[in-house]
Amino acid sequence: MSLSAQRKDYLYHYQKEKLKRIPLDVPKEKYEEIKAAADAAGEKVNHYIKEAIEERMRREIK
Repeated sequence: MSLSAQRKDYLYHYQKEKLKRIPLDVPKEKYEEIKAAADAAGEKVNHYIKEAIEERMRREIK
């Protein structure tokens, strides 16, 4: 099922206004390590990285 033009327009504007992309380049070997860890945790790579960042921020703020 494809998205309607109205839904695509909404998503485009939402992402443009509410999200900021952070490009992240890692060596392929490191990506494979991250992916394996994310898989072991039952998570997607994106979520795994975001959680790792949040955890570090929590530790450093204290």
